[in-house]
Amino acid sequence: MEIPSEFRDAMLQHAAEDHPNEVCGILGVLDGRVVAHYRVKNTEPSPYRYKMDSNYYQFVDVVEDSGWKPAFYHSHSHSPAAPSDTDIRLATYAGYFYLIVSPHEFNDKSQQVGEEPQVRAFLIDEGEVTEEPVVITA
Repeated sequence: MEIPSEFRDAMLQHAAEDHPNEVCGILGVLDGRVVAHYRVKNTEPSPYRYKMDSNYYQFVDVVEDSGWKPAFYHSHSHSPAAPSDTDIRLATYAGYFYLIVSPHEFNDKSQQVGEEPQVRAFLIDEGEVTEEPVVITA
């Protein structure tokens, strides 16, 4: 997946503004490249979970009406940018990408090991998780 730096920065800015709570949103993807970004309100603000406001359907409609494929993102403020068991269980859109952003690099024990923000993309289908390479472009 190709993500222009403006969209990576927008997701990370969104995460920073609501830190330590998780944030969420929708991306529009065309031919494997992110072309749009929409913030969605987290109706259950918490550092450990999120629930997209029901208006996210409107953003999905806008994305699909534009000929793009929706992708869903959320942040992990205190853990690696990898799907948790809850994330995997709640992933209901097979064939769509789920992105996770994290303000820092964490190890698998959720201990910060670096300052570099993380953005990772995954396909989650019936509990099977496949990571998609992410390339950040100018």
